[in-house]
Amino acid sequence: MFGREASAPPKPVYTTPVWSVPPTPATSTKPPPVSPYVAPPETAVPVKTRPLVAPPPDLPPRRQLMVGDFILEYELRRSTRRSIGFMIDDDGLRVTAPKRITIAEIDEAIRTKQHWILSKLKERRERRAARLQKPPVEWIDGTQIPYLGQDITLRLLVGGRNRSIYNPSTRELWMTMMPGASENQLKERVKAWYQQQAKALFEERLDLYAARLGVQYHSFGLTSAGTRWGSCTADRKIRLNWKLIHFSLPLIDYVVAHELSHILEMNHSQQFWDTVGLIYPEYEDAKNLLRKRSQELPVLFP
Repeated sequence: MFGREASAPPKPVYTTPVWSVPPTPATSTKPPPVSPYVAPPETAVPVKTRPLVAPPPDLPPRRQLMVGDFILEYELRRSTRRSIGFMIDDDGLRVTAPKRITIAEIDEAIRTKQHWILSKLKERRERRAARLQKPPVEWIDGTQIPYLGQDITLRLLVGGRNRSIYNPSTRELWMTMMPGASENQLKERVKAWYQQQAKALFEERLDLYAARLGVQYHSFGLTSAGTRWGSCTADRKIRLNWKLIHFSLPLIDYVVAHELSHILEMNHSQQFWDTVGLIYPEYEDAKNLLRKRSQELPVLFP
């Protein structure tokens, strides 16, 4: 994904690394001195093949169904819900059905909604393909990365220990890396910083909107799903995609309000959307804007 062959030597992490910490507004705005440091090349490690291992037996089963001219594969989950539900994400179609519903009834429900299902699957594939066609971010000093709806500047330093400092006034994220750090190590550091910011902010917004809706959630965790922004289980466990931290606060709040509303309505009926509207009236605009912004994101972590 970085435009080089597997056998080519990796690019150095830094363009103009230095041996000092970033200046602060209270001390000096003078740029730090430049060092001639160049990251040493890494030695490629041969990849060992592993035998194929059968998936655990408790994974949801995947089934196939002939729908028109297509063989449609879907994941089947059983639950205590009263009706059949459909969800489409980067993994394809997921069907959730009550235990009393037979496979024949599930297949018939899929055929009934086949036009909607196939169009959504096509739309998902096209969105994913469009994102992957974008040039990946170049992990060098001065590159722009998205944070809370705006771009921030990545600043790279070389030092004796890893440090991450974000300056909101200049919108600069300073990353101090150990000598010889690789591009992948830098990416993991930036990802860890994103996730740290996401966890703190999401918990704050969940508490705020849960109080407005008059509900309590059991627990909260981060997820790294493709483009599924959140989930809420029947036992009130909420998961939010840490990549939401790329978007502005109103879009984060929409997803928070959406998932909290599932505590009262475990479906996407009109009653559910009415519940969302109680605490987030502009949900329709936010839903459309989130879809648009997700297509515009640069490829950070393929």
